[in-house]
Amino acid sequence: MKAVVLRAIQDQIVDSVPLPHPAPGEVLVRIHAAALNHRDVWIKHGQYAGLKFPVIPGSDGAGVVCEVGPGVDPTWIDQPVIINPSIDWGHDPKTQEPRFTILGLPHDGTMAEFVRIPATQVVPKPAHLSWAEAAALPLAGLTAFRALFTRAQLKSHEKVLVSGIGAGTAVFALQFAVAAGAIPCVTSSSPEKLRRAQELGAKAGALYTKDGWAREFGEHHGEFDVVVDSAGGAGFADLIDLAAPGGRIVFFGATRGNIPDFPQRKVFWKQLSLLGTTMGSPSDFQAMVAFVDRHAIHPVVGAVYPIDAAAEAFALMERGGQFGKIVLEVAPES
Repeated sequence: MKAVVLRAIQDQIVDSVPLPHPAPGEVLVRIHAAALNHRDVWIKHGQYAGLKFPVIPGSDGAGVVCEVGPGVDPTWIDQPVIINPSIDWGHDPKTQEPRFTILGLPHDGTMAEFVRIPATQVVPKPAHLSWAEAAALPLAGLTAFRALFTRAQLKSHEKVLVSGIGAGTAVFALQFAVAAGAIPCVTSSSPEKLRRAQELGAKAGALYTKDGWAREFGEHHGEFDVVVDSAGGAGFADLIDLAAPGGRIVFFGATRGNIPDFPQRKVFWKQLSLLGTTMGSPSDFQAMVAFVDRHAIHPVVGAVYPIDAAAEAFALMERGGQFGKIVLEVAPES
């Protein structure tokens, strides 16, 4: 079968590899579309824990079950499914167990014509989603859903600020907040991305590259009940200033590094809750897909490439030029 293969750090090719076969409790999914995440880029650059080569990257994928292993209900065969990449979460919904892994490292991922996966990791694809939209959903959608609803307990009519709009998880957070009846605002370094966000329902946007942006934005739009962030770094202090007393700041990344000079006094005086989150539990994933189905949400697909052009897709993510998800088309729409 054809697959994207990382043979070593910075060594990426599209190659022919052996067809996998499902073990007991597993299904074999013929992938129609897969999607990129920053995780795939970090693995390619050797900036991720537990590196192992060669490996087929890809945490996001959607396709059709074509074979089941021993002990799996055969009615799964020919079913269109979305893959949950959050593997071996464990039994505690509050946190993952030490054995938790994410599809695409150490296990071969979705950037291939076929992937084998535990049958517990697939759910039926909502009928309103195209293959590209379905592939765009899993990792970023799960992360955004858990951040907003499981961890931050977002309610309708609350004000939410999503930082760094344009990346897949931030776009999902915006879409989910709109669907939940919240009042979302966003930040970005790109005026064009702010414009796109307002088309999706953002009430206002701010350029975080502008000096004094947080003070000016707060004067015009007030403070926020929930703040969603994946950057950290020095800009985190601005988010603390923009959080309302009793507010919740939920974060799932640190792309700009650790937070220097942490303003601890502001946090305790404003009674803020700082909430870390990673991926999500099986129940989070089921609830997220049901939410997308119930609200007929269409994931934002920023670019689609054939699998043979995977290097171009990676390059787009590396330069941060996307709005929404970058998808690889593995098999034609059907």
